[in-house]
Amino acid sequence: MLLYSTILLPVAILFGILSRCIYNGKIELIHSYHYTEVTDRENYCKGFGKALAIIAAGIFISGVVGLLGDSDTIAMVSVIILFGGLFAGFYKIYKVQKKYNSGIF
Repeated sequence: MLLYSTILLPVAILFGILSRCIYNGKIELIHSYHYTEVTDRENYCKGFGKALAIIAAGIFISGVVGLLGDSDTIAMVSVIILFGGLFAGFYKIYKVQKKYNSGIF
């Protein structure tokens, strides 16, 4: 599980940095076709940044749980947290896209 955590923690930090940049208005970090119909770019960036922060938190917590040991139970809990965070974050992105871009693409 040490390798798992060693991989996930830098990925979580990267997503956290990306989340913060987008939250602060760097919309160009998102592919342009995702925000072609967006008129309220400030709130769109904040919502998208929050969604990426949820993903980063899920990845980070999963990595920390992975450091707790090598048992099968810890591995399962870590993976459940990872997928839970990914699902919650992607659902939030879906809602932000639907609200501000009138659709997913």
